[in-house]
Amino acid sequence: MLRNLQVRNFAIIDQVDVEFGPGMTVLTGETGAGKSILVDALGLVLGERGGSGLLREGAKRAEFSAEFDLSDQTEARQWLVDQALEMDDECVLRRVIGDDGRSRAFINGNAVSMQSLKALGELILDIHGQHFHQSLGRPAVQRDLLDFHGGLLPLRTEASAAFERWQSLRQDLEELEARQSDRESRLELLQFQVSELDALDLQPDELRALRGERDRLQNLGRLSDGVGRVLEALYDGDESTAQAILAGTGQTLAGLAAFDDALDPARQLLDEASIQVAEAVEQLRRYGESLEADPARRDWVEDRLDAIQSLARKHRVEADNLGEIQSRLRDQLDELRNFEERSGRLGKDVESAERDYRDLAGRLSEARRRTAESFASNVTAAMAGLGMPGGRFEISFETRDIRDARAWGMDRIDYLISANPGQAPQPLARIASGGELSRMSLAIQVVASGGSRIPTMVFDEVDSGVGGGVAEMVGRRLCELGADRQVLCVTHLPQVASQADNHIRVIKITDGKTTRTGVSVLNRDERIEELARMLGGVKITQRTREHAAEMLAHGGRKAGKATRATR
Repeated sequence: MLRNLQVRNFAIIDQVDVEFGPGMTVLTGETGAGKSILVDALGLVLGERGGSGLLREGAKRAEFSAEFDLSDQTEARQWLVDQALEMDDECVLRRVIGDDGRSRAFINGNAVSMQSLKALGELILDIHGQHFHQSLGRPAVQRDLLDFHGGLLPLRTEASAAFERWQSLRQDLEELEARQSDRESRLELLQFQVSELDALDLQPDELRALRGERDRLQNLGRLSDGVGRVLEALYDGDESTAQAILAGTGQTLAGLAAFDDALDPARQLLDEASIQVAEAVEQLRRYGESLEADPARRDWVEDRLDAIQSLARKHRVEADNLGEIQSRLRDQLDELRNFEERSGRLGKDVESAERDYRDLAGRLSEARRRTAESFASNVTAAMAGLGMPGGRFEISFETRDIRDARAWGMDRIDYLISANPGQAPQPLARIASGGELSRMSLAIQVVASGGSRIPTMVFDEVDSGVGGGVAEMVGRRLCELGADRQVLCVTHLPQVASQADNHIRVIKITDGKTTRTGVSVLNRDERIEELARMLGGVKITQRTREHAAEMLAHGGRKAGKATRATR
């Protein structure tokens, strides 16, 4: 349940802080006062798109914050736990939009992505906009409403996954068959390329070894001279060689150690160093003896490296990647040689995936048809309660050809309505009457919402186009919906407003230079005055007030449950 909404620097709102209670709450006020702006603010705090153009003039940033009580919302609480964002049974969503258009989102004080904000928002609040009836004619919207009402979304997700697997395997098979169109020429080329690489017989790590050997052969003179100088310094010099110095210093310490044992460790280290120098000298002598010029070997190494480099250029890769090219070409060659086997196996996989999809799509279609009966019956009953007695709502089905299947199934769904007795049902999109379409839209929304687990429903002027007794029926249906969930409704109709448990008035305040929005919660006397304004317009008479008081007395569950607002 939505407890609190705070908005700063949004459109004509400078600062609004509203607390909400359970049941049905209406928001009323003059046109342009900012009622729907509050609904837009709720949408933004729940992750809807927004940019810098939404900011109040002169503001550096707009801020939105909404506090929810999730004590009865298992699914939303589990989502928070899964994301490590839980905070007891409370949840605070916050959104900041800067004048550069950038947005930041927070859940319980933790920075999150817009996708996360939207994912949580879809679990806790649902907004039915005033233009919903304009989208109601779209097949996708009709299908989604039916699936949602029947709890068919998990089955549809399974069908969608099966469809994607089927299509992926089909694409693999088509690509395989396309590659076989020039099979003979491709097979000949691959055989030549693989045989060429096989003949090269490049061994693992051979390229690095060849490069190292080439460097050694090209620098034999420098290596021999350098090793000779090192040997001269270590051992072969006439005097002051490392070996002589170590031997002399070792003997000196050996004599001194007779007077102090503390010098013995140092003497031992010098002895070990002398041994290591001797071993190094022996290794260097052997290395120097191996440095013999071998022109034939040098030429072979160069030729080998040239052959490797030439083949790498031919395949347009680095020489180090020739092994990968050889492996890939060999796989392609094997694929061509084993086309029949692989094609047959992949074809069977495609057939199996298609059967899986057909099975799930068939189950989904059957479930939709069963759901359509109860959905149509409930909407027809709701139509009668909204001033359309004798009207009838139906859902027609047409099965798509398998070649025209979709991820969401094989059904073409169309909502049909007969607004008057004796009139043949026709597609919803052909309804000419705006009032009938608005009532039809509201009936469908109320019925669809009845199957929802979302705790807070927001209706933004969905009662436009109706009035009189029908408006009172609309108010009653919204009041009934508010019996087991929180309902917020923006309305211009006193017949609807009189049914609410709580009443919030939105006003536009101006000093001639600036304009801002004010929000206040009405007590009983203030509600009577607001209903009178909605009934009587500019001039309010005592009779109008009496009528408003009568409407309030006969309205729904009454009066002001713990709802406060400040501005």
